[in-house]
Amino acid sequence: MIFSRPGLLPLLCLPILLGCWQWWRRGRPVVLPFDHGQLRRGAWLHWLVRTTDLLPAAILAVAIFVWAGPLIEGPPNYPSQVANIQIALDTSGSMNDPLGDKIKKDGKAYTKYDAAMEAINEFTTFRKGDAFGFTIFTSGVMHWVPLTTDLSAIRLATPFVGPGTFPLKWWDGTKVGSALKECARVLEERHDGDRMIIVLTDGESPDLKNGQAEIIARELLKKNIVVYILSIRNGTPPEELRTVAQITKGEIFESGDMPALRGVFKRIDSLQRAKLVAAQTTWLDYFPPFALAGLVLLAVQQLTAFGLRFTPW
Repeated sequence: MIFSRPGLLPLLCLPILLGCWQWWRRGRPVVLPFDHGQLRRGAWLHWLVRTTDLLPAAILAVAIFVWAGPLIEGPPNYPSQVANIQIALDTSGSMNDPLGDKIKKDGKAYTKYDAAMEAINEFTTFRKGDAFGFTIFTSGVMHWVPLTTDLSAIRLATPFVGPGTFPLKWWDGTKVGSALKECARVLEERHDGDRMIIVLTDGESPDLKNGQAEIIARELLKKNIVVYILSIRNGTPPEELRTVAQITKGEIFESGDMPALRGVFKRIDSLQRAKLVAAQTTWLDYFPPFALAGLVLLAVQQLTAFGLRFTPW
């Protein structure tokens, strides 16, 4: 057992001094008319009364112990090393294309964007304790949610970042390379934990051609950033995307329907589990025994005050 405020423990000398003074003080002897009587002294009663006089000192000692904050060692805690995960979602117009034959409740077609957002929401629930950021991109890049462990903002973002929401012409293209660079800048601000970028896109990226894919991937590798890419399209993913994933020691997944998307996120979750760091000791408050002792001593002191004491005259 330890105390959170051990500097208060020297105050225990006060109840000790009070108890010593209470035990050895003579008091004020009173001469009564039967001085020469045959009454015995009553040594056991004298000892009992002196003992009850020590109760206030004992209550003071318990109060000091409680004030010092007693702690006991709890079960070891194995905290997870937080993984910093930046999700980059392609919101170009082609993400509004239907995904399979599924129809939503309102009668509209189930799109690639709907599937991607649903899978992202599920993935954020798999990775409890990690820090997530959410970025949307087409020709431009916008960091919608900063890295945070409060994932409600990502789940509530769906109605506001869909394809065509922003009436700007420069949102029509798809530039994965630009999105990777911007996400890397965000992750560089986090010095602790793993770094991961998950890209969801259905198109080809012109800014990864002509060797740019390898250059960008090498830069990400130096920053210890792993890239996983989900190609939401029916055809084969572009070779540039595969190059980025391989160089950064990530993977590229092909997905054409919602069950496959969910499977991809589960696969990523198993590949990059949060690491466990050294066990840390946890200390728990240990007030109950001191509180119980104080209540018992206080109750006994109040009961003895009704008559088990020296007369004050």
